[in-house]
Amino acid sequence: MTVERSTAPPAAPPVPGGAAAVSLTDARLAYGDRVLWDGLDLDVRPGEFLAVLGPNGSGKTSLMRVLLGLQKLSGGTVNVAGEPPGKGNRRIGYIPQQRALDPTLALRGRDLVGLGYDGHRWGLGVRGIRERRRRVDEALAAVGATGFANRPVGLLSGGEQQRLRVAQALVGDPTVLLCDEPLLSLDLAHQRAVSTLIDARRRAADTAVLFVTHEINPVLPLVDRILYLVDGHFRIGLPEEVMTSETLSQLYGADVAVVRVRGQIHVVGAHSDLCEDNPHHHLAEH
Repeated sequence: MTVERSTAPPAAPPVPGGAAAVSLTDARLAYGDRVLWDGLDLDVRPGEFLAVLGPNGSGKTSLMRVLLGLQKLSGGTVNVAGEPPGKGNRRIGYIPQQRALDPTLALRGRDLVGLGYDGHRWGLGVRGIRERRRRVDEALAAVGATGFANRPVGLLSGGEQQRLRVAQALVGDPTVLLCDEPLLSLDLAHQRAVSTLIDARRRAADTAVLFVTHEINPVLPLVDRILYLVDGHFRIGLPEEVMTSETLSQLYGADVAVVRVRGQIHVVGAHSDLCEDNPHHHLAEH
């Protein structure tokens, strides 16, 4: 006799009406004497696209870890989709930084996506297997990955692998999507493709997106607000409010010039550490 251990995992319940998808109140994160941010009050609405910017070490990835439940706040409170963050929060989808996978990895693309649906479960049973297949197929189709879904992921291009990571994050039907440098190492065409996929999801399903990046121009037309973190300080606001010479000069404590050319933002600063690993000109498309 065959015993079905469980059926497909139920869809995560929606965020209660009127509630923020992500909420931080008087949040503080410090490592010893080093304060990454303090007094952070942030509510991200369902369907909102929030870009998180700042130089290395400013706490962008640490914020992702807090929201994933991997890092505790030093003070204040945080809720994600109406509940405290934690590894079991099914409302969260996560897209990590793009990293090349081992060419010898035999895992198929659809298997990688499937881990986002039931990687924490076992014994789905017949009905669960059918539902899993349907959901994986839908996620693959949504990101344009059906054509290479059965190929080993190690043999796929960086752009194809990142499409699969997007599908893996979406297959569980999240209400909050956390993206940690998802455009890193991608060429301009793939940056735009991945950004468009994420934007389409949040518009279709009212999914809140928190998007860590140092490549602001590919997502600038999609962004509702910006959280900019620098050396323990931060600013939150519309792109036209945050991405100004005055605001960035105040944040960095140095003269910073922001120039807009044909809808793109170019930032020129006095120091080479204004952004990530190289000068702040990385904010411009090349």
